Amino acid sequence: MKGLPEERAIALANYIIENKSTVRSAAKQFHISKSTVHKDVSDRLKKLNASLYADVKIVLDTNKAQRHIRGGLATQRKYKQENHREE
Repeated sequence: MKGLPEERAIALANYIIENKSTVRSAAKQFHISKSTVHKDVSDRLKKLNASLYADVKIVLDTNKAQRHIRGGLATQRKYKQENHREE
């Protein structure tokens, strides 16, 4: 979704809130870069709609707090798969 940045910021915010989405998955869904998503929901949305920004910030802060856990689980799965191939 290209187009007006203001409309995109609101659409991204709604998507992130409804799906409890990460910045990365929202970027993939909208076919834009992660930095664009971050700029839209951090800077633009704050000026456009403060209450929507607050809701998105809650989801993004939760994702940020869980990031290290998801990374560790991904590494664990990677090494389990490699061990199965060697056997």
